[in-house]
Amino acid sequence: MSKNKLPSLVIVDDEPVIRLLLNEFLQKKFKIHTLNGGLECLHYLEENDLTKILIIDLNMPDISGLEVITILRSNKKWAKLAIIVLSAEESSKDRIRCLNAGADDYMLKPFNPQELDARISSILRRIEG
Repeated sequence: MSKNKLPSLVIVDDEPVIRLLLNEFLQKKFKIHTLNGGLECLHYLEENDLTKILIIDLNMPDISGLEVITILRSNKKWAKLAIIVLSAEESSKDRIRCLNAGADDYMLKPFNPQELDARISSILRRIEG
């Protein structure tokens, strides 16, 4: 499949190592865009509305992943955007808040890349119906 026909996936994490790892693992199946903050994510998505999947960290220096999810889910334009939170925050309270705000899934760091791939595939099957 040519790079232009791959589904678009955005990775938002302030840790360059995580962005690099995710990009390396997912680049064969997705057209990847890596960003390092919540505000940058919101600006990017406004300009590039073909994104299918967003993988976002919870704790970032500008605005949190939870705030980004809340903003995106308040706009019907992003209703079909799949959102996966990838965070080191282990508390059940954080997971519940993100899922209630509209995240489709929540995974803990460190993560198994194959499990992440399986979860992405599951979400895509559901939203692409």
